Amino acid sequence: MFPKPKVESPKSTPVRRIGLSLQYEGSNFCGWQRQPQAVSVQEVLEEAISQLDPQRPIQAIAAGRTDAGVHAAGQVVHFDCSGPIPAERWAPALNGRLPSTIRVREAVARPATWHACHSATYRRYRYTIYNGRRPNLFLTPWSWHRYHVRLDEAVMQVALEGLLGLQDLSAFQRAGSRRAHARTTIQEVKIERQGDLLVSEIQASGFLYGMVRLLMGQLVALGEHRLNLQTFERRWKEKRRQEVKEAAPAQGLCLLRAGYEENIFSEGGWYDCQPRYSLGANDPPLDPPSAPKSS
Repeated sequence: MFPKPKVESPKSTPVRRIGLSLQYEGSNFCGWQRQPQAVSVQEVLEEAISQLDPQRPIQAIAAGRTDAGVHAAGQVVHFDCSGPIPAERWAPALNGRLPSTIRVREAVARPATWHACHSATYRRYRYTIYNGRRPNLFLTPWSWHRYHVRLDEAVMQVALEGLLGLQDLSAFQRAGSRRAHARTTIQEVKIERQGDLLVSEIQASGFLYGMVRLLMGQLVALGEHRLNLQTFERRWKEKRRQEVKEAAPAQGLCLLRAGYEENIFSEGGWYDCQPRYSLGANDPPLDPPSAPKSS
């Protein structure tokens, strides 16, 4: 008998991990994560990746799950691929298939052990408030217009600084969260005023569902002297979620970046990619009345 000829199995293409620095304008998306009845950033991105690497199922993992209407300047995403496209070519290849409201700033090769979410040491959000008297359509998609009184940014800064460190922030977590607990470490906070614009930045190890928008709602009440500092502190320290009712609108919020122990992207492709706005003339509303007494 003749020996059976050897049949060589086809060589499997090695799987590679790609990291992306991603921007999106969140107005027309239901957020980052896939939803059954709405369009998400994750869904659109995964569809574009699948067009370029159809040999394997695609799942894009993000550093943070932004809510509906929230923007991102330096969202970090990873996915695994098996096609021949070099890592650095993924950015232009994807941008040619993505809508104008999503842009990949940079793509890099990463080891299989690196994870966009689990490897992150912090996330940083920026919230922009337009505190001028008159509306400005150029600022509308990116800020919250508060025109009633001139915000007291000093008391807002004091309130934010009180949150630094490891805290249980159940008071600022929307219903529906799947987290086992509401503890997170606030690493850095700041509020800056530039004329009629107030910019707040919060950096933490992680963020709760709806946390920044609920927190900003409380800070604006403080800044307008509708709420005093003692009541604010009592609400979050005693976890009085039922008293935290006003959430800031989504359009003022932007995921500025996610950080890692090592530099993943170039500074130009990742760091502070959301522009800071500037107005040539200021038109502030009246100063707020005195703050209410503690009750």
